[in-house]
Amino acid sequence: MQVLKIISDIWKSGAEIYRDESDGRLALKNAKLVPEEILKTAEPIFNQIEDWFKSWEGANGIDQTIQKMIHQACGWQHNSKLNEWICADVDALTMFMEWQETLAKNGWNDIYEDYRQFENDESNLMKQKLYERAIIYANQNK
Repeated sequence: MQVLKIISDIWKSGAEIYRDESDGRLALKNAKLVPEEILKTAEPIFNQIEDWFKSWEGANGIDQTIQKMIHQACGWQHNSKLNEWICADVDALTMFMEWQETLAKNGWNDIYEDYRQFENDESNLMKQKLYERAIIYANQNK
């Protein structure tokens, strides 16, 4: 079972899996909402789940924004401000779709596979432009 599939199933159940800042360990908020079969599937790959969260530590604003966009688009985690922006800025939505197409050309064909391994100079430039649009929108809508 893929790590992102399990994490997304947890998020979609209404629970939240995250790194607790107080002790650095993974925490599960609203664990009672997660179906037992998902928890049983997550248990043997806990180290892989932990590694995925660690891989995002220190991510810059660009990568955090694109990750949030993917999670929003997939319905894993909702972000009302991001949703508002992407609905108001059709060009940004188009850029996001083109960014995904670029990754698809590089072999990314499964939303449950970490997209980062399929990035290249072209996709990184697109990601940078998306982030710049997000910043402009956020600054105009404070």
